[in-house]
Amino acid sequence: MEQAISSVDRATSELRQMIFSGELAPGSDHLETELAERLGMSRTPVREAALTLRAQGLVELRPRRGLRIAPVSAQDMRDIYDILTELESLAAARAAEARYSRADLATLASTINDMDTALANDDLRAWAQADDRFHRELVRLGRNARLSMIVSVMRDQVRRARSTTLFMRPKPVQSNDDHRAVYQAIAAGDAKTAHDIHHTHRRQARDMLVALLEKHQLHGL
Repeated sequence: MEQAISSVDRATSELRQMIFSGELAPGSDHLETELAERLGMSRTPVREAALTLRAQGLVELRPRRGLRIAPVSAQDMRDIYDILTELESLAAARAAEARYSRADLATLASTINDMDTALANDDLRAWAQADDRFHRELVRLGRNARLSMIVSVMRDQVRRARSTTLFMRPKPVQSNDDHRAVYQAIAAGDAKTAHDIHHTHRRQARDMLVALLEKHQLHGL
């Protein structure tokens, strides 16, 4: 049983990475047998992994045709960001209300330092990874399990779109400043400021990402 669980986890992890890297292109179709061969495993863990990926919005399952890698359109990103903006801003406010100590906020602070270092090194991939950790930790600090569950599903779609547009966007200096301001508001216990700054930050991120998708006609992400 443990081996079966391990195989499913590995299939899920590797397929996710192949989707995010573009190795499995948006809109492409793949049979379970093909994917199982590529991963060097049987069809059963691939089938189980496909169900997880479908729940995360990354693939569509087609009878007798296998998996289709789900596209993400500009309109999809508008809708997703509208939800993320409200939920993450709520998490920021709740985190401020929790009156965490500086020690409790150490992980959040470290992600900002990592983003600063990444920008100083012109390493946008490292910046994107640190940015993702910031948002994950922010949501965790909001201490709402249902909110976390919804956000985790939608975050995967954002990661896919961002990986495609990462090198098209301006250097995200303002984004780092916004994160630092949110952190400072949370540390000060200022729920309204934490909420409002994060809300504006996510709105601006949405507008920039959607504009890039439309400008470069990336409708089939």
